[in-house]
Amino acid sequence: MRQRELKRMCLAGVMTAVVFVFTAYLHIPSHTGYTHVGDGFLYLAACLLPFRYAALVGAGGALLADCLTGFAIWAPASVVIKAASVLFFTDRGTILSRRNLTALIPAGLLCVGGYYLYESLLTGNFTAPLAGIPGYAPQTVLSALLYLILGAALDRMDIKKKINGGES
Repeated sequence: MRQRELKRMCLAGVMTAVVFVFTAYLHIPSHTGYTHVGDGFLYLAACLLPFRYAALVGAGGALLADCLTGFAIWAPASVVIKAASVLFFTDRGTILSRRNLTALIPAGLLCVGGYYLYESLLTGNFTAPLAGIPGYAPQTVLSALLYLILGAALDRMDIKKKINGGES
């Protein structure tokens, strides 16, 4: 049991670093900050790890990315939105299970809606932040595509059995 938990902690640490790098440094600048594909790796973490680990991956990776790239104002929203995004996914079964494929929709909507709401609260204006939605929408689509491509490859590799010591 301890070995499994240690593997999960190590995987969570690596996934946090991957989310951070793909969020902070491999992105497209936009008027609201940047558009990235770090969420795709967050979705993978949510399918490979139990909720508590996956939520830490999302919150930690996003927090590091925002705070270390000059966008700390977005950190509170990112922590909540990214940790909540993993609720839609399951670590049971395959990565590209029906539930996980369906989870892409509410996770994307949470990202777009969550940042819109946060920006609205920051500015005290519910109209101007609508201009940010075109920046968030491609982020959710590109992250979903990355998740689908890598998820298919990892499912073919039967990675979940390797991570869990023979158990799916």
